Amino acid sequence: MRVSVRWLGWLLILVIAVACGPATPRAAQDGQGGAAPAGREPPRTLSVAIRVEPSTLGVRQLRQAGVGLYLPSRAFNAQIALLDPSASPRPYLVEDLPRLNTESWRLFPDGRMETTYRFRPNITWHDGTPLTAEDLVFSWRVYATPGLGLSGSAPFNAIEEVVAADPRTAVIRWRQPYPDTAFTAGLNVEFPPLPRHILERALHPDQLETFANLPFWTREYVGLGPYRLDRWEAGAFLEGVAFDGHLGGRPRIERIKLLFISDANTALANLLAGEVHLTDGTSIGLPEVAILKREWIGRTGSVVLHPNQWRAAHFQNRPDLATPRTILDPRVRKALAHAVDKGPLNESLYDGDGIYADSVMPPMSIWGPAAERGAARYPFDLRRSEQLMSEAGFARGPDGYASPGEGRFSAEVRTNSAADNEAEVSILASGWRQTGFDMQEAILPSAQAQNPEARATFSALFTYSQNLGESALLGLSSASIPRAENRWAGANRDGWSNAEYDRLLQVFTTSLVRDEREQMVTQMVRVLTDEVHAISLFFRAQPWAYVNALRGPQLVPPEANMSWNLPEWELR
Repeated sequence: MRVSVRWLGWLLILVIAVACGPATPRAAQDGQGGAAPAGREPPRTLSVAIRVEPSTLGVRQLRQAGVGLYLPSRAFNAQIALLDPSASPRPYLVEDLPRLNTESWRLFPDGRMETTYRFRPNITWHDGTPLTAEDLVFSWRVYATPGLGLSGSAPFNAIEEVVAADPRTAVIRWRQPYPDTAFTAGLNVEFPPLPRHILERALHPDQLETFANLPFWTREYVGLGPYRLDRWEAGAFLEGVAFDGHLGGRPRIERIKLLFISDANTALANLLAGEVHLTDGTSIGLPEVAILKREWIGRTGSVVLHPNQWRAAHFQNRPDLATPRTILDPRVRKALAHAVDKGPLNESLYDGDGIYADSVMPPMSIWGPAAERGAARYPFDLRRSEQLMSEAGFARGPDGYASPGEGRFSAEVRTNSAADNEAEVSILASGWRQTGFDMQEAILPSAQAQNPEARATFSALFTYSQNLGESALLGLSSASIPRAENRWAGANRDGWSNAEYDRLLQVFTTSLVRDEREQMVTQMVRVLTDEVHAISLFFRAQPWAYVNALRGPQLVPPEANMSWNLPEWELR
């Protein structure tokens, strides 16, 4: 996979946008590249501000999280492969990735296929136990267990079985072709090994809730990553220490401390005071970056904007929860979409540099051009908005829209607690009210941000960010809807379901023909946007701010993890 020239140019613009500032003084430049001044020991602990306390340190979460935390996942885990800055997969736990029409990736006449993964030698878990192929077999048992909520999600819904050919060789037998075995939506992140020697005795069909809530997933976590969990102070911070047995070698930074700071202003204050060396993309927003531009960037540190989130106002699609029920009417949804003026949001929240979104797929993505061909667009158009409400049976009066059968239109728009989120929902609601829609604002407290049931059971609209691109398309299947029955696991929090979309997704996830997959992306995006399953707003760039003493962070494509090369970072 290769990144387009358009994407590379866009990345350059993002870097330049935040790098502009006063020139770095000579002394500061020398301090970056040389040894620490005499009498001063170089800092040995990297302090990072993250927005919420992790609900788990696992890669594939049995408890659905509300906020994606990329650095903790990378720090304590190792995956089959990693995406590098060119968006190409690099083998990590394995010696090589499957290659089609070789012994490592075989197709059979009946439509099944088989892929083989050979683990690198001498890999150990953080407790010193060797990693074996049986750990991947056990991981399959866990994720294929229906009661844990992930068996219907990719790639588990396509796997027939996993077997260990020998201690270092795992063979995955697929019930259907699956094209993403070596890429970001496939096995490198979505199917991590699990330590069988720790968890197997606790996996019982009648005790799945207990299994999912074991302290192993948090304060007793044992992984394969560059850092080993050393300390966890609930509500405050967690610390990791460099793992001597890491397969890529011991990390260059001795310790990493993740501070749970939910307030962006507090995170910014800690960064300015030197108490924090890095913000992980979740703890501060673009308003704080505007403050850093004045004096901090260049002189003290740098900021990289990583555009890896799709920001949208999501509609509730569960009929038993949708209030008012007219929110289920596509005409009402389109009317609300046409009544959103993104300009004030862009100026207020993104300093005019916002990246407008028409769907879940960014134009610079590998599937971007195909998505652009299918996306229905809803420009700011109040005449069209009023026309659509009229078609839905509503007339606009002095008190807003009302219909004889449904009464006055009134709905709630909710968001997660954070300064930029709250500003966004305030602007949205105000704009809707001015155009005849009675909208009330509601804030989900930070304490509930990681509660999957609270995230899924809103009444009308919820503005939030989620993954973009191919992983977002996979997460919008009917099988990915969170429910009480699957412990609210799944990325499709809105409860949106469409049989035609599921059919197209099935073709997309089984075809090995690039042109056919592109056609499926075009059609899937058309279905999504025609039904207005959500009002696309922006592709939100997450700010990674770091001091000049930290060397290593670099901009990567939306699908990749900014901390992919964490073991190579240096703090001087």
